[in-house]
Amino acid sequence: MILEFDDDLDLDDIAESGQCFRWEKVNEDKDPVIFRIIAGNRVLFILKLSEGVYDLSCEENVFHSFWSTYFDIETKYREIRDRVDRSDGFLSRAAEYGKGIRILKQDPFECLISFIISQRKNIPAIRSCIEKLSAEAGEKISLPEKERQWLKEKGVEPRYFEDIYSFPTPGALAGLSEDALKSCSAGYRAPYIRRASESVLSGELDLEELCKLDDVELMSALMGIYGVGKKVASCVSLFGFHRLDFFPVDVWIDRVLSERYKNGFPFEKYRPYNGVMQQYMFFFARSGAV
Repeated sequence: MILEFDDDLDLDDIAESGQCFRWEKVNEDKDPVIFRIIAGNRVLFILKLSEGVYDLSCEENVFHSFWSTYFDIETKYREIRDRVDRSDGFLSRAAEYGKGIRILKQDPFECLISFIISQRKNIPAIRSCIEKLSAEAGEKISLPEKERQWLKEKGVEPRYFEDIYSFPTPGALAGLSEDALKSCSAGYRAPYIRRASESVLSGELDLEELCKLDDVELMSALMGIYGVGKKVASCVSLFGFHRLDFFPVDVWIDRVLSERYKNGFPFEKYRPYNGVMQQYMFFFARSGAV
């Protein structure tokens, strides 16, 4: 299907924003570049045709039933970006640099496990670990023939759509031994992954009930999970529960705050969208374009 969209959306910006780990360029040496996006047990291939116009591999009904929510299509990110105080030179440049970023609506369990994995790992290592876990414990995804034909017409190599695996379910991950998890590069995080998966599987950790909590209660509940600290809980709140006011602080953001906001960041000014501002700042700082 063809999507015409008049708001902030840049595939490269989102892919490198640190919020998602199953986005991959499948024909980086060609123009236009096609992205493969895996979310749970669904796959989407998407390419930009021109400004605001995108070609998607899925049917229109599939887009509206799942992907439009995933991309948070209803939220006007250009209006959020327009809230930036132009007297703040750093945030103004960051928002302009990362203006294609949207906060994806990701599955809470997938997001929880992904950010448990993220501890003390760089983004390529996180992606590699998640792909190994998915191949080990996920289900193979078969694409409809119409989508396969779309991919063939675009010249996408079969290896990008023949062997795709869903993110593992709580039961599948709980069924892996710690040694199996470690063989997927989970390292010391293996018991954290296993315990979280077992808690969700048993119902001890009810992610649907967590959706009903306010921000303070949600943060407290997430930090009660074995192996989850403040930074991971903040990321899961922002990216997994779509609480747009959460402001995760990692080494990049800590550096920005200490160097650019010695008197404190104006959180009240940007409430309830501090998490969007954080993404602009993180993406800009990490890019080296500062």
